[in-house]
Amino acid sequence: MDKNGLALVLATAGISGASIFLNKFGVAGINSDLYVLARGILVAASLAAIILLQRNFASIVGLSKRQWASLTAVGLVGGSIPFLLFFRGLQLTTSAESAFIQKTMFVFVAALAVVFLKEKLDKKMLAAAAALLAGNFLFLGGAPAALTAGNLLILAATVLWAVENTFSKHLLAEIQPGALAFGRMFFGAVFVAIYMAATGELSLAAKLSASQLSWIAASAVILLAYNWTWYHGLSRVSATAATCILLLGSPITTALNYAFAGTQVTAGQTIGAILLAAGAVLAIKSVESTAPAASAIRA
Repeated sequence: MDKNGLALVLATAGISGASIFLNKFGVAGINSDLYVLARGILVAASLAAIILLQRNFASIVGLSKRQWASLTAVGLVGGSIPFLLFFRGLQLTTSAESAFIQKTMFVFVAALAVVFLKEKLDKKMLAAAAALLAGNFLFLGGAPAALTAGNLLILAATVLWAVENTFSKHLLAEIQPGALAFGRMFFGAVFVAIYMAATGELSLAAKLSASQLSWIAASAVILLAYNWTWYHGLSRVSATAATCILLLGSPITTALNYAFAGTQVTAGQTIGAILLAAGAVLAIKSVESTAPAASAIRA
């Protein structure tokens, strides 16, 4: 087992859980498209700075035209359209429901990984996925009662991220994680800027308040940490295992909601927490018993 890869994906799950909770407040009262663009620019610039500080220029300048085209596709499918959909949806629904829907991504990734990455699902991983999904269901008090407009936007974003993560896992065999994360956010920001220019929304940037800028900056820091840990972890762990472990972010979001709302945890949620713990153990055992899924470049 690659313990570093597992630790990175577990860190991503924690970051994701806190991110959805905090972004529910951060995006409130702000044009969601502008929120996405501003965060994307900050994160892309930060990732570029990290690559420069590491003197890892070859990870960028050494890319072929085909690899640049692949990064552009990642930016479109993973770094722009789904973010626009997700944050608009987050404004229309609760952070807990958003977390539940977004964490179903492992179902789509598992199907895509079996077909396109030739990953194999062992019994432990299947049991882990079932336990984690059931645990999330109980912990959240059930799935969303209805597929509202907000929930549908979250679901569409989740499917696109599943496609992007499967493709990214394939690309990590030849592109370094930091470069992939940079490409996702840089080209994502470019596509969002083009969209906002076409819709006349770019002028809204001049109306951002100091408070809104602070939320954007805080969210960008979280997104930077998410991208860095996720792509470095994904380079070392199978796509199915990584997205399965990512399910652990959902109860973190819910726990934060309950902590700040002062709500008591129910018996069903206690059972859900037990299932989540069991699912996490099974997922880790599955990763331990399987060899690294691809000969990815790790740097």
